[in-house]
Amino acid sequence: MSSLDPQSKPARTRFRLFAPILAGATLRERLLACLGALIAIALTGMIGGYFFGDGADLPLIVAPMGASAVLLFAVPASPLAQPWSIIGGNTISALMGVLAASVIHDPVIAIGVGVSLAIGAMSFTRSLHPPGGAAALTAVLGGPAVAHWGLLFPLVPVGLNSCVLVALGVAFHRLSRRSYPHVSVAVPANVHGTSDLPPSRRVGFNEQDIDAALVNLDETFDIDREDLGKLLRQVEFESLLRSKGEILCRDIMSRDVISIEEGGTTDEALALLLKHNIRTLPVKSGDGRLIGTLGLRELAQASVSFKDYISPAATASAQDRALGLLPTLTDGHTHAVIIVDAGLNILGLISQTDLLSAVARTLPVDRLQNQAA
Repeated sequence: MSSLDPQSKPARTRFRLFAPILAGATLRERLLACLGALIAIALTGMIGGYFFGDGADLPLIVAPMGASAVLLFAVPASPLAQPWSIIGGNTISALMGVLAASVIHDPVIAIGVGVSLAIGAMSFTRSLHPPGGAAALTAVLGGPAVAHWGLLFPLVPVGLNSCVLVALGVAFHRLSRRSYPHVSVAVPANVHGTSDLPPSRRVGFNEQDIDAALVNLDETFDIDREDLGKLLRQVEFESLLRSKGEILCRDIMSRDVISIEEGGTTDEALALLLKHNIRTLPVKSGDGRLIGTLGLRELAQASVSFKDYISPAATASAQDRALGLLPTLTDGHTHAVIIVDAGLNILGLISQTDLLSAVARTLPVDRLQNQAA
């Protein structure tokens, strides 16, 4: 059947219905979102009922909390799902709805004004949260319950519901080992204390390129700007591994590794570094297993024994792709990666020079000749 046959289109459409709408939306993430929403909404309603469920003329939980739970548990990394967005967005929007209802008596106009004011207030307070629009509508159309509580309605139950929901969300994400509140990755600093960008930021796109792309696309995306940069750099790196990742660590590692046992002295370690002109000295236990590494910085702080100054070692296996070490060996701290087996026995070592030579091997020969010329 031809790919242009109209009868084949419904099959592809049906297949795409099961594809995740959000990037990274695995089955595990969706199941965790369902479980988190189940627990948090039920407990939020239970707590609301405990405080004001009997004769308080208030609901156990306001409807916008359901939408807030979708963001909190399904897309916890979204800027719209962070604690201040949920608490501030819902509370401030409810306040805008109450104010609109108290000034404008025509409900049709009041609902429009309430939601409009809510969007403006959330934008100015950096608490944009889509369920806030529903909170504003609830405040306008809530009837006698909202009218009775007046300006307290944004705090009880809206603010209280939001605080309880966020607290439960933080606890749930911690227990499920997911990061929440989401913290954007900070731009790495130059470890040498100079004004130069770190090595990983000197080649390829920069922050100005991201800003220019966003301006030219003229779209608003539900992702933090720093997270967007992190994602694009990871895409670049994965593309490099896919196209140039055939070189393995075992292909380029040094096998005659200079090391020292943990019972050695600082003078012995320093002598090995200087004699062999190396910057990283692996430290191993009596049975040959890797413990950590030493460099001139650690040895400068040690006296006779270096045992308390051993740094954690960056490690990899012999079967790992060599170019996968690029982020580690360009972080400004790590000068070598120790290649070990499953028992932490030292098999080899890859230095920055080794990796540079491997990267050079992936470049076209004519390009290298032109650069040499």
